[in-house]
Amino acid sequence: MGHVNLPASKRNPRQWKLLDIVSAAFFGLVLLFFLLVFTPLGDSMAASGRQALLLSTSDPRQRHRLVALIELGHHHQPIEACPADSVDHMPCEDPRRNSQLSREMNYYRERHCPPPDEMPLCLIPPTHYYKIPVQWPESLHKIWHSNMPHNKIADRKGHQGWMKEQGPYFIFPGGGTMFPDGAASYIEKLGQYIPISGGTLRTALDMGCGVASFGGSLLSEGILTLSFAPRDSHKSQIQFALERGIPSFVLMLGTLRLPFPAFSFDIIHCSRCLVPFTAYNATYFIEVDRLLRPGGYLVISGPPVQWAKQDKEWADLQAVARILCYELIAVDGNTAIWKKPIGDSCLPNQNEFGLELCDGSDDPSYAWYFKLKRCVTRMSSVKGECAVGTIPKWPERLKKAPSRTLVIKNGIDLFEADSKRWARRVAYYKNTLNLKLGTPAIRNIMDMDALFGGFAAALISDPVWVMNVVPAQKSSTLGVIYDRGLIGVYHDWCEPFSTYPRTYDLIHVAGIESLTKNPGSSKSRCNLVDLMVEMDRMLRPEGTVVIRDSPEVIDKVEHIAHAVRWTATIYEKEPESQGREKILVATKTPRKLSSLSH
Repeated sequence: MGHVNLPASKRNPRQWKLLDIVSAAFFGLVLLFFLLVFTPLGDSMAASGRQALLLSTSDPRQRHRLVALIELGHHHQPIEACPADSVDHMPCEDPRRNSQLSREMNYYRERHCPPPDEMPLCLIPPTHYYKIPVQWPESLHKIWHSNMPHNKIADRKGHQGWMKEQGPYFIFPGGGTMFPDGAASYIEKLGQYIPISGGTLRTALDMGCGVASFGGSLLSEGILTLSFAPRDSHKSQIQFALERGIPSFVLMLGTLRLPFPAFSFDIIHCSRCLVPFTAYNATYFIEVDRLLRPGGYLVISGPPVQWAKQDKEWADLQAVARILCYELIAVDGNTAIWKKPIGDSCLPNQNEFGLELCDGSDDPSYAWYFKLKRCVTRMSSVKGECAVGTIPKWPERLKKAPSRTLVIKNGIDLFEADSKRWARRVAYYKNTLNLKLGTPAIRNIMDMDALFGGFAAALISDPVWVMNVVPAQKSSTLGVIYDRGLIGVYHDWCEPFSTYPRTYDLIHVAGIESLTKNPGSSKSRCNLVDLMVEMDRMLRPEGTVVIRDSPEVIDKVEHIAHAVRWTATIYEKEPESQGREKILVATKTPRKLSSLSH
């Protein structure tokens, strides 16, 4: 510092330049220290640092060690929040990842999950002004704007009656592109040609559903519709549907079979879904045929049905339907209705699309990451009665053991025992565990390992719907669930589920550890920590988790429940049940974005 007192003529120019640099660096460090300690920037950078540590995938071994510590209860800090921009994150439908993939047959819009070691180990935060959702049935008509503040659909489709912003709510007049006057009047028109009422039809699939007003309106007719759409330019359409309490699922018809068994749906509906049914040698029509129950109905409303400048596409669509012996029931304006034949297809040996029957080795109900086949499913490939008109009407079909129970040895006996078991268990849940089942607080439910759908069947008198998930590595019982008049999907729980965050009020699983292993094996394919972080992503704040398993597994689950910030209580099983099970009931405590970072 002595140089400062020298006369100007004696100063060394080079030393003075160096001194400037040193002084600037010093004062810069002082300023940075001040910013980090005394301003919000420090908190933000610290939070980012913590998140970077949790999100880092550079060292999988470190991640594995952290997972092991959490399972053992030796990691006493709760899992941190994901970044604020991840409030709507779906790991397997991430536009940043998928936009780099091929557009051919909409491959880039299908599921593409990151490797397990690249999955962020953090908790998805809520929106800044999140509120506990509007309860059913009021939610069918309005939801909180703050829970998903995305105005794109309201701005673009409000004039068609999809949805509108009104004060603190989004409201849903019930319209759609092809039924701007409301789904109710549209369904009434369909009822002139299809037995909408009376229980003949129960399960429906709505392709490219928008905000699912069609499926929501069918509920009053006793028809349970699973609505699906991809994550696309209409941001969050499925998220809106689920917030309304309508059964929905993020899905794209692209290169793979849809994750449902053969002959699941009594009616399949497309209202301007823009699926090119006759493209790729009618591959997409063939997939719809695989899913449609013999004697079921196919409704296509919008292009190409009598649509301007789509004469060839409309002619091709009619030609494919004729080749497969579909009966054209009606063409009403831009809506066409076909009925699928009950017997084996009359497919000719030669046809303009080159369609052939699948050979006997094809299992038409195998549909987890299975490439679309360009062959037509034989109706005889599914054993027993499954045609509309031959299976019992709703609600009788719920309790009768379908012939597809025979996929499991002694299936009919197991079905009867499963039904009695779940009736007993659900009564215990309501009367002893005081779960809010049967109240407006619970609408959207998931059963992560549904088997025959016994849990859902026991809830049939409650104002709920259940997504019955059949693990892809277990026995294929999903056909039984559809034959009963319930709905569900195949899924592998070593991957994230195709839904938005905060979409289920209650998640139930019996035998959670089995979801991480192959049947008959003690070796884990994935871990409970990642699985429960995914459950937390799907669960709404104040939502409930019910987990049944052995005392040893429940002990691990309790450790993880604390790490994901759930409030958990362990109960004894119902007295009549056999085995060593315990039951963990947990609640996802409401939390704000800022509180997750500390």
